[in-house]
Amino acid sequence: MGEYVRLVKPTAELRYEYLDFYQDWVDSGEDMVPWVISKDPSDFEAMVQSLFDNEKGENLPANRVPDSTYWLVTDQNKVVGAVNIRHRLSEKLLNCGGHIGYGIRPSERRRGYATQLLALALEKTKALGIENVLVVCDDCNEASARTIIRNGGLQDVSFTEEDGNVVKRFWIRHHL
Repeated sequence: MGEYVRLVKPTAELRYEYLDFYQDWVDSGEDMVPWVISKDPSDFEAMVQSLFDNEKGENLPANRVPDSTYWLVTDQNKVVGAVNIRHRLSEKLLNCGGHIGYGIRPSERRRGYATQLLALALEKTKALGIENVLVVCDDCNEASARTIIRNGGLQDVSFTEEDGNVVKRFWIRHHL
C-alpha cells in the first residue's frame, strides 16, 4: 500500500509537483486520464482557474456538466493521481463517462493508490448528494475494474462506443 494520501483542490502552491505529474504522463505516451489533466499547464494560474470555473459551472460549453477536480497528494506533496467528479450525468456520461474519472501517474501504479483515490472520491460524491455513483472503465482495463469492485461497484450493462470500444459500467450506492 502506498503512503498516506489526501485529496487537495488544484493550487498554485503545488505547481512544480503537478508539472512533474503532468510530465510523467507526457513521457508515458498514454492517454491522459482523467481528461482534465490533458489541459495545457503552461499558464498554470489560468489552468487552475479553469478547473475552479468548471466546479462553479461557469464558462462551460453547452454540452458540459459542472465538475470538481482534485489531486491525490502524498504526505511529501507528490502528486500521484487526479480525479474529476461530474456533479450530474449527461446522456453521454451515463453511457460511457460516469460520475468519476480518475488516473494514477504511470510511475506510481500498482501501489494501492487507485483504490484509495476512488474511496476518497466517493466521499466527495456523497458530500455532493449523489446517491448512485456511476464509475466506468474500458473492458480491457482489468485493474480498474478490480479497483471499482473493491470500492463497492456492482456491474451494470456495458456500453459499446461507436469505435467498438466496450465500456464496463458499475454503480456504487451511497446511503445518504
